[in-house]
Amino acid sequence: MSVWLDVVGQDDALAPLKAAVADPASMTHAWLITGPPGSGRSHAARAFAAALQCQRDGCGECLSCRTVATGVHADVTLVATEKVTISIDEVRRLISLAQTAPSQGRWRVIIVEDADRMTERTSNVLLKSIEEPPPRTVWLLCAPSRQDVAITIRSRCRSVVLSTPSADAVARLLTERDGVEPGLAREVALAAQSHIGVARRLARDPAARARRDQVLALATDIRGVGDAILAAADLVGVADDDAKAASDQRDGDERAALLATLGADDGGRLPPALRAQVKQLEDDQKRRGTRLKRDVLDRAILDLMSLYRDVVAVQVGASVELVNEGHRGHIEELAERTSVADTVRCLDALAQTRTRLAGNVAPLLALESMALSLRP
Repeated sequence: MSVWLDVVGQDDALAPLKAAVADPASMTHAWLITGPPGSGRSHAARAFAAALQCQRDGCGECLSCRTVATGVHADVTLVATEKVTISIDEVRRLISLAQTAPSQGRWRVIIVEDADRMTERTSNVLLKSIEEPPPRTVWLLCAPSRQDVAITIRSRCRSVVLSTPSADAVARLLTERDGVEPGLAREVALAAQSHIGVARRLARDPAARARRDQVLALATDIRGVGDAILAAADLVGVADDDAKAASDQRDGDERAALLATLGADDGGRLPPALRAQVKQLEDDQKRRGTRLKRDVLDRAILDLMSLYRDVVAVQVGASVELVNEGHRGHIEELAERTSVADTVRCLDALAQTRTRLAGNVAPLLALESMALSLRP
C-alpha cells in the first residue's frame, strides 16, 4: 500500500515528487503544490512528506509513513489555518522550527496548506528562510494557483501543478475506500465537481445533500424582490447555523482547556494577567468562525454556478454530462423560459458575489444583490 494512493488522478504531476524521493540529486528545498480545490494538494504534500521519511520510498506501512499520515511525526509539521489569514507570529514560529535538525527522520518537513492566506508582510518574513534553508529542511507550500502566492515566494519554489481529477476517479475512490454504493458515489462525485472532500461529505451525510438541494432550488424559487431578499437571508442563516454547530463544542472545549492550564475558574472573574490570553483565544475562534461561514457560502455559490452551467449546456444543446442530473427537471424548466444571455448574466452575478465575499463585504448585502440578479 503506497502513500500515493490517496492522490487521485495525478500520476503525471506526481512524477517530480517521486523522482525527488528516489534520487536525492533531484531534491529541492522548497516546493509549491498548486491545483484547484479538491485536487488533493494537501494529500500530495503529506504523501511526499511520508515518502521522504520512509526508507522504502513511501511504502505506506512502516512507522514513518503511519506517523506522518496521522499527523504525529516529530519531524513533519503541518500548518492548516482555520482563520482568514495566517498570522505573522505563526510564520515566525515555523522559521525557528526550520532551523532545527530533524530528530528522527531524514528531513525536517514543514507543510503550509494555505500559503495563499499569507499577507504580503507575512510572505516577506518567510522569504529568507525559503531562500536559505538549512540543509535538511524542506518547505511544502500549497495554494490554489501560483498567482495566489507572492511572486518573491513562488519564484524560489519548484512548482507542482495538480489538475481536477475525473468524476469517475473520485467515484471509484469513494467506492473502494469508503464503501459508498457506486450509483451514489457517481452522483456525489459529479455534484462535488470532483472535489474529493466535498464528495465524501455528501456521500456520508444525507443532511448535507438535502441542504445542497435546498440551495439549488433557489434558481427556480426566486420570482421577485421579496423572494430574493428572503432567499439571501435563508442562505446567511444556514451558513451561521453550520458555523455555530461546527464550532460551539470546540470553542467551549478550548476555553475550558485554556482556563485549566492557567489554573483559573471558568465561572469566576479572571485576574488581569490572564484576560489577554483568553481574549486572544476568543479572537482566534471568531476569525475561525468567519472563515467557516465564508467557506459555507462559497460552496453554496459554487453549487448554484454548477446548476447554471447545466442550464447553458441544455440551451446550446451541448452533449456533455450534467453535473446535477438529479435536478434535470429544474434545469430544463430554466432553459426553456430563459435565454443563454440570461443564464450568463446569472453566472456573472454569482462570480461577482464570490469576489465580494472574498473582499470582506457583508455577507447579507452581497447575497441580497446576488439573489436579485437571479430573478427571471
